[in-house]
Amino acid sequence: MRLVPLGVSGSFPGPATPASSYLVRVPAAEAAAAGHEARDWNVLLDLGNGAFGALQHYMDPMALDAVSISHLHPDHCADLSGLYVYLRYHPVHGSLRAGHKRSPLPIYGPTTAERHVALSYGLSEGESMAHDFDFRPWAEHELVQIGPLTIEPHRVFHPVETYGVRVTGPSSSGGTATLAYTGDTDACASVVELARDVDLLLSEAAFLEGRDDVVERGIHLTGRRAGQLATDAGARRLLLTHLPVWNDPAESLAEARATYAGPVDVAVPGTVYDV
Repeated sequence: MRLVPLGVSGSFPGPATPASSYLVRVPAAEAAAAGHEARDWNVLLDLGNGAFGALQHYMDPMALDAVSISHLHPDHCADLSGLYVYLRYHPVHGSLRAGHKRSPLPIYGPTTAERHVALSYGLSEGESMAHDFDFRPWAEHELVQIGPLTIEPHRVFHPVETYGVRVTGPSSSGGTATLAYTGDTDACASVVELARDVDLLLSEAAFLEGRDDVVERGIHLTGRRAGQLATDAGARRLLLTHLPVWNDPAESLAEARATYAGPVDVAVPGTVYDV
């Protein structure tokens, strides 16, 4: 499988990147080798402000197989409104067109996701997105199968209902590989279990040690805490993300390298990472 960051900016879009969104892809040949339908499979992890535009550089949104939403802060889910418009009103394939037979797109997320997204879009009381979105609440540790990908949600430490996800699928080099995405979280036991022995840990690192100590616990990891997480979990590779525009990525990297001896980088939008 491949990981393509679409947006990596923390808390809001930056001048060079949208907010959080990550495309997980399994090419047709890898899917077939794993015993699944021989086609490309595409799952989004979050769809924050500005990310829907970036998605269209890489694929037709009609070809999405599912969207995984970690939590309902806008930097992780705001562009579901744009996706809804695309699926509903597209002049050829939209759900309003006569003879349209596409099934609603599965949207996995927190328990209040359906109401939250409807209100964010501006639907009136009684209106529904059910013709285009099939909202499915996360149940912690309950496995979700999407073609060749298996997703396991883990509740993590953030002020709102938030889930990191562990994604298992065909490795780009053969066999099976595992990716963990933390969502937004501070250090906690559940995020260590989420990241246990993964091939690639995609970890938020929005805070810096010292500078952000005045903020209450339970909001974000620092680079140092992300590195410690990777070490404690035995992750084979660490990729930092969700850095706000006022952070220097070099500082976050230095913090992570002080607590993690493995390979570590800052996620770059548009870069394809083999897992």
